Amino acid sequence: MSLIAWRDEFLLGIPAVDHEHRELIELINELYDSYSEHGSKVTTLDFLGELYAKIAAHFALEEKIMVEKGYDQYRDHKSEHEKLLDEICDFMDDFESDRSFPEGVFKDLLEVWFISHFKNKDARLHKYLK
Repeated sequence: MSLIAWRDEFLLGIPAVDHEHRELIELINELYDSYSEHGSKVTTLDFLGELYAKIAAHFALEEKIMVEKGYDQYRDHKSEHEKLLDEICDFMDDFESDRSFPEGVFKDLLEVWFISHFKNKDARLHKYLK
C-alpha cells in the first residue's frame, strides 16, 4: 500500500530534481510498507539510513539550484530541509534504542511533512524557477 501517491504537482520542471522526487516517494512507500509489516529492525534501520542519505543528497541538489538561481527564500527552504533531516536522525535514534512510538507517528512524519513540503516550499520554488 502506498503512503504517498505521485502527483504532477510535485514536479518542479527540473528533470534531475523531478526524477529524485519520484525516487524519494518510491523509497518512502517501500520504507513505510516495510515498517508497517513489522519487518526486522535492521531492515527498517537500513531503509531509514538509505532514506536519509538520498534525502540529504536531494536537498543538496535543490539548494545548489536555489543558490545558482538567486532564490529569495533559500534560507527558509534550507532551514526546513535541515529540520527534516534532524527529525529523521531523531527517529532513527529512537527506533534503534527500542523506544515505542505512538500509533501512526512514522506515517504522519513522512506523509504530512513531504506533502506539506512539496505543496508549499517546492511549489513556491517551482513558480520562482518558471
